[in-house]
Amino acid sequence: MKKTSYILLLVLAASCASQRTGRHYQQRNATAEVTPVVQPVPTPVVVEEPVAVAEEPVRSARPLVSQVRRAAAGTWQAAKQRALDSLCQSPIFETTQLGLYVYDLTDGEPLYAVNAAWRMRPASCQKLVTAITALQFLKGDYQLKTDFRITGNIVGHTLQGDLRVVGGMDPLVTRDELRQVAANLKQQTGIDNIAGQIVYDTSMREDTPLGWGWCWDDDFGPLSALMVDGKDCFEQEWLKALADAGIKAPSPNPSPEEEGNKLQKGSLNARGKAQGRGRTQVDAGRSVCIIHHSIDELLWPMMKDSNNIFAECLFYQTAATTGTKDAGHKQAAQRTEELMKRIGLDPARYRVADGSGLSLYNYVSAEMLVAMLGYAWRTDAIREHLLPALPIAGVDGTLQKRMVGTEAESNVRAKTGTVMGISSLAGYLTTANGHVLAFCIINQGVDSSAMGRTFQDKVCLELCR
Repeated sequence: MKKTSYILLLVLAASCASQRTGRHYQQRNATAEVTPVVQPVPTPVVVEEPVAVAEEPVRSARPLVSQVRRAAAGTWQAAKQRALDSLCQSPIFETTQLGLYVYDLTDGEPLYAVNAAWRMRPASCQKLVTAITALQFLKGDYQLKTDFRITGNIVGHTLQGDLRVVGGMDPLVTRDELRQVAANLKQQTGIDNIAGQIVYDTSMREDTPLGWGWCWDDDFGPLSALMVDGKDCFEQEWLKALADAGIKAPSPNPSPEEEGNKLQKGSLNARGKAQGRGRTQVDAGRSVCIIHHSIDELLWPMMKDSNNIFAECLFYQTAATTGTKDAGHKQAAQRTEELMKRIGLDPARYRVADGSGLSLYNYVSAEMLVAMLGYAWRTDAIREHLLPALPIAGVDGTLQKRMVGTEAESNVRAKTGTVMGISSLAGYLTTANGHVLAFCIINQGVDSSAMGRTFQDKVCLELCR
């Protein structure tokens, strides 16, 4: 019996092996006949017992709804709210964030708001904060100045002293203006040789080449208190201007012996600070020429063309009003915080890192920017300088090609903002019934700036209709 059982087992094993060999042969033949380009994905194992799996969030489950009290039925405000409600159901908000706030300056009450208090990056709408703060503390008649001063006496045709250039962080200084200053210097003083040094006093601004929080690959800067055509090339351009005027300047790279004598005399370094033990007071000298430009000359390219360097220059002009030498972003932010408190905002909820909006550290909200715009509108001394500098839809600046041929053309005056992942728009418009609105739209996390611009244009168009 045992022997019989053993024989049966052997027969069964041989049968199973034969079946496996047959199947393997069939599979090999099938593979040989049709070779897949991509290896087939194994069939998933079916588990009969239920397994707990984290649920996929339903992104469109909570539609964006205005946090502003609904207007009475039949009013124009209610019609605008319904129109904006519809726009805010766009599929783009399944994966991106929106900060939107519309305030009726005529009635003095909010019209529409979605995530208005959310902290978001403003991109170049930060320039609104810079401009309004500067106009508050510098005033509209402020002049940017680059001062040329001389020390010592003039013996014959030689200046027995230093030529000191005091930087005012004016990016509007041109090569032609430097040549004119050099020519005037020779005409007024008669000098054709400088025995001392040329001192470049850049102590108006902190000694850092870039803004706080700028990316390493940002193609802007370096920043300096002495600039020509918005670039850090003042020294070489000034030396060319002196040479063209026939004035012999000292070598920009003195010998070790000359440098030693310079230090013993307590001369000035490139930042205009006293060195050596010879003296503690810096001889400011007497002014012989000043290049100056108005704040409006700076505001127009800064706002219309969104010039980042110009915005940084105005930012540091404001910082300098604190009276701090080598002033930096902290001093400029201090001024903005003072203005926030005056408006009724809590500065602790926001962060001001630079003047242009390039910094990764700027954080504002749609509500905060609209509050700034509202204050500027109500303050004549600010409005008369800010409003003309803003881009106009379909007309000029960064809005020249936007909203063309619509009710928003020539109506919307607003600052645009664009950095990677951020698109923003903030400013003013007038409704069909004459109400003036201040608005801010920040689209964050967008795949392209065009995505944000399209939504912003639709909002403006609905409000202008």
